Amino acid sequence: MSAVSGNDSAGGGGRATGGHDEAALVLEDGRVFRGTAYGAVGETLGEAVFCTAMTGYQETLTDPSYHRQIVVAAAPQIGNTGWNDEDDESGKIWVAGYVVRDPARRASNWRATGTLPEALQRQDVVGIAGVDTRALVRHLRTRGSMKAGIFSGDALAGTEELLARVNGQQSMLGADLAREVSTDSVYTIEPAGDHRFTVVAVDLGIKTNTPRMFAERGMRVHVVPSTTSIDQILELDPNGVFLSNGPGDPATQDGAVALTRGVLEKGLPLFGICFGNQILGRALGRSTYKMKFGHRGINIPVVEHETGRISITAQNHGFALEGEQGERFDTPFGKAEVSHICANDGTVEGVRLVDGRAFSVQYHPEAAAGPHDAAYLFDRFAGLMEGAS
Repeated sequence: MSAVSGNDSAGGGGRATGGHDEAALVLEDGRVFRGTAYGAVGETLGEAVFCTAMTGYQETLTDPSYHRQIVVAAAPQIGNTGWNDEDDESGKIWVAGYVVRDPARRASNWRATGTLPEALQRQDVVGIAGVDTRALVRHLRTRGSMKAGIFSGDALAGTEELLARVNGQQSMLGADLAREVSTDSVYTIEPAGDHRFTVVAVDLGIKTNTPRMFAERGMRVHVVPSTTSIDQILELDPNGVFLSNGPGDPATQDGAVALTRGVLEKGLPLFGICFGNQILGRALGRSTYKMKFGHRGINIPVVEHETGRISITAQNHGFALEGEQGERFDTPFGKAEVSHICANDGTVEGVRLVDGRAFSVQYHPEAAAGPHDAAYLFDRFAGLMEGAS
């Protein structure tokens, strides 16, 4: 997609705003929300989605899973805690654009090294403030996530022209985005303390906190590109393989699905989250579909079928696996089952092989920012590798 924002999610180049430029958010169905420029001034295109988290905007903006998405903050005031040098979940802001209602007038936090609008300007991310985000979120819940664009400064034009630009962009359905956010080369995170296991993490859009969570449990993590082959993984002699979160349509990921089947054929323990859950599900023969408006937030309840345990989870996904709670099905690798469902709407939130050697969840157990209810899954993966040793 094209834009003049300069963000890799949008392309082009923008300029900083003093906060007085008029701006417009245009949705593909023709609805327009007016406000003022926030961050860089220019044009950006993407899929409009909303996030219900009340905190953690820095982690949201730097999460690669939000690549090519215009994120609407449901929380009314954004920017209070500024921007710091520690909480980024990757090396850059990945969102295509940002929509807020009431931007904080100043940052107030002892860890802040700058402000949110400064970070958006520095990375040429086009945003809009002063929007009635409550009305916008209700609209997206009713009509579904949709193509959108933010326009300000010289990019502003008549509504029909802006609408044509919005509708001319690529749909998220069928978008192959994992390779656009994946690492180009292998890098290694060493364990904190004694080395217990070696994990190969397939980077489909991995967040910084995930290897950190592995390292805290004595795991050396080799993070590899999404295009890595099974032979290249085996050369690293892992005790287990991890499939990360990531953006785009899982139906496009035939390569990652083939890699996952190769891992299962070798009998290696496997753990996946978010996009990785969809990849494992596809490897087990399940299909995926695009959700109406997805799950994005840090307050989503998930039920584990086997134990009845409910976890409050952090999520960011617009696609899901087909299936029903507790459903068992045959695969080339043995019996599998739907292990978790969302308590809100029954969406599949996890699958696993019944023999236990592979499992995945649709949510983020590293949860930065967010709840820590699901952190035990990293320990479950460690126990799985220990049992396979």
